[in-house]
Amino acid sequence: MKLDEFDFALPEDLIATRPARPRRAARLLVAEGDAIHDSRVTDLGTWLRAGDRLVLNDTRVIPARLAGRRHRAGGAGARIEVTLLEPQADGTWSALVKPLRKLREGEEITFASGLSAVLEGRGEGQARLRFNLAGEDFDAALDAAGAMPLPPYIAARRPADDRDREDYQTVWARRPGAVAAPTASLHFDEVVLVDLAARGVTFSHVTLHVGAGTFLPVKVDDITTHRMHAEWGEVSEQVAAEIAATRAAGGRIIPVGTTALRLIETAARDTGEVAPWQGETDIFIYPGFAFRATDALMTNFHLPKSTLMMLVSALMGRERIAAIYAHAVAARYRFFSYGDASLLIPPPGPDNGQEAATR
Repeated sequence: MKLDEFDFALPEDLIATRPARPRRAARLLVAEGDAIHDSRVTDLGTWLRAGDRLVLNDTRVIPARLAGRRHRAGGAGARIEVTLLEPQADGTWSALVKPLRKLREGEEITFASGLSAVLEGRGEGQARLRFNLAGEDFDAALDAAGAMPLPPYIAARRPADDRDREDYQTVWARRPGAVAAPTASLHFDEVVLVDLAARGVTFSHVTLHVGAGTFLPVKVDDITTHRMHAEWGEVSEQVAAEIAATRAAGGRIIPVGTTALRLIETAARDTGEVAPWQGETDIFIYPGFAFRATDALMTNFHLPKSTLMMLVSALMGRERIAAIYAHAVAARYRFFSYGDASLLIPPPGPDNGQEAATR
């Protein structure tokens, strides 16, 4: 499979830089069978059935983007931009730093709200930073000094602001650790959740801390040689039991977002059924993948040539996804993190007739 097979033409004016307000006002493309329907997220319940279970990612996005200045004896205090990636076992953070090449090990970077960090090392284009604060003190200072880490295609068009602190967070966000939002979940508000529950739709919460790797481009022509960035996740014993009970009762398992999908498919790799699981997953889903836990998917519209385009092509088939995206472009759906949503329902069948292709 070649990278160009997952390309498509996207007019730049379809890239959303702000979400719909209210959240449930976003458009919803529903692809079921051979049909494509134009709907709204507020009407999601009309496309689901009593007994269906939505799997929701409860990760919480941290304000991971920091503006600081470096301090070196005799130095001029040049501006430094930092995007935190993930904490390390030794108490440091891996981070993207601009400009990293001008920063020396041992140099201090100072931020607002009494927060500072020292460069302890570097490798593979990333820095390793040790902050002066830890625990709740660090969390409070980061919340005061940091900005939401908007995706590059939004950040290139405007800076993050106070609106993004609410817009780029799900209403059920609970466990801090993500540097990117599970964006399909951004369409939900209490009105939608209450309506779905009244219709007999149930919910399970899992955690996958979305990393900056979700925005990294695929740089290989043969996509089967691509390696995913690992992300930490957890499926609890309770959630595994809820999914099993839903399946036994004939309900469908529908992840909201590709992060939730990747996590439950990771948890189902060993036995074919979702089991309690915790750890780092680098599962790569592309056409040929055997889905063992997923019956449908709610997701946003993704970047050309991205691993997420490969994932939805694995679920629905490449030709079907090409038709869906052509319709979305022609109908002027809004794309990417703050854009509109789709509900992708593949035809029924054991593993959708597909064979495993995992990593």
